[in-house]
Amino acid sequence: MWWPYKGSGMKIKGVQYISSEYLKNTKGVKPEQVIRFLEDFRKLHYGKKTTPSKLISIRVPQNLLNTFKKKSEIENIGYQAKIKKLMRDWVDS
Repeated sequence: MWWPYKGSGMKIKGVQYISSEYLKNTKGVKPEQVIRFLEDFRKLHYGKKTTPSKLISIRVPQNLLNTFKKKSEIENIGYQAKIKKLMRDWVDS
C-alpha cells in the first residue's frame, strides 16, 4: 500500500472530534486547572525522563551566588543541580 508520508519524517496526528456537550462542560475551567492538568499529563506520560538542557544566562549578585555555591557545597550538591531542584520543586508545587 502506498503511503504519502512514508519516509518523509512527517508524523500524522489523529483528528479529535469535540462534542458541544464537551465544550459546554469545559467552559468554566480555570487557567490554574489547565496548568495542573498539563503538568499531571506530562508526569504521567513522560515520567522522570529528562529533556536536553538549555544553556541560559542570568545576572545574579556576586555575593548571592558565592553564598549559594558555598551552601550547596556544604550540602554536598552541585549548585547548578540545586538550582534545577529548586526550579522543579517550585513548578511541582
